[in-house]
Amino acid sequence: MMSRKLLKAVLGGAVLGSAAVISALPSTATAKTADGKYLIYLSLSYSGNNWQDEAANIVKALAATPPYDKTVELKEVISGVDPQAQISAYESMIQAGADAIISWPIGPTALNRVIRQGCKQGVKFFMYDGTVTEPCAYNISYITSGPGENTAQYLVNVLDGKGKIFMARGVPGNSVDERHYRGAKYIFDQYPGIKVVDTYYGRWDNAVNQKETAAALAAHPDVDGIWSEDGEFGALQAMIDAKRIVPLVGGTTNGFRLALLNPDLVKKGLKGATSYSAPAQSGYTFKLMMQILTGKTKLAPGNYQYPLPWANQDELKMCKGGDFVDGCNTLPEGVVPNGFIDASLDSTFLPEINVQAVLTGKPVPGKTIQPLPEPLLGKAPNMPGLNCDKCKAEPAADMYKLTEVKPTVAPGK
Repeated sequence: MMSRKLLKAVLGGAVLGSAAVISALPSTATAKTADGKYLIYLSLSYSGNNWQDEAANIVKALAATPPYDKTVELKEVISGVDPQAQISAYESMIQAGADAIISWPIGPTALNRVIRQGCKQGVKFFMYDGTVTEPCAYNISYITSGPGENTAQYLVNVLDGKGKIFMARGVPGNSVDERHYRGAKYIFDQYPGIKVVDTYYGRWDNAVNQKETAAALAAHPDVDGIWSEDGEFGALQAMIDAKRIVPLVGGTTNGFRLALLNPDLVKKGLKGATSYSAPAQSGYTFKLMMQILTGKTKLAPGNYQYPLPWANQDELKMCKGGDFVDGCNTLPEGVVPNGFIDASLDSTFLPEINVQAVLTGKPVPGKTIQPLPEPLLGKAPNMPGLNCDKCKAEPAADMYKLTEVKPTVAPGK
């Protein structure tokens, strides 16, 4: 669930509408399956955690929702963490006559050559969450909206600018992890009293993050706070097992949000903010892709910024049932698994999707595809080496501008 501030900016601010026609716009797709459907491939590299499963299920549910159930043939391919495997998968999809490939890419540069080849053959590439630097691809990602720096500043504020912390990163080599880490380090480096005593890769997986955090706690039992990317529920479990509850910032798992509302854990010292990646990005990207393929939207390839999901401890509100209504953003205990990512739900962009669709990949009975709200997402800033190659870096002060948190401790203290 995105913040109200950023939602307002997306729907009413200085953003790029689909009517904006940019030079060298790609044409609508012409390749079809034998029965006249669009041939779409869902290409995953890293898979097996809640985030990837939920993002993939959203795409599957949308592809099975009218009218796309009659016009789209969706094929899923999971290639793993080896870049060459995803390259080979892309090559097979291109040879099969794909109209488009919607993908979570393993890295920002490794896939460029095969993407370029595919674009020349009329295949359109749409990346969600992760980004690539090949300019013929569409990147739909929230990573430039500042989760790393905002969560880092929140932790600094809670710790009053001093203390020992862990940094639990994501998957090595991916543009998402790199951008989060850069943003957080930019903030932490401004505070000499903040000491990063351990950095490890939780791989955006609760089980892995729990294991790595437990090892870090054994080595540094006097830690004062933990900065985590997705997989924060695992870090929380490690703290509970070690009987060392400290402030924690991380993703939007429902279990973590329930913990932040738990009076016993709060009394023991749990404070935090929930942010990071929305699996709903995959659904937005799928709907945008189909609007472009069918000629309903004209938009050039490029980098587009998805809004930042954000809710700190004071902004959490328990729902009364199994859906986000009346401004609630946390589901009751037992409605979903603790690892369920609340940012999978987005009633503004994905009114066709509910909890069961996210969990099963099945369409919601009675729902039909609704157009994306206008105007569409705005252009994302350049990130050399992450979403562009031949581009100039933004000034650091602008690149890591805080949007959700104001410093309560002066830098340098």
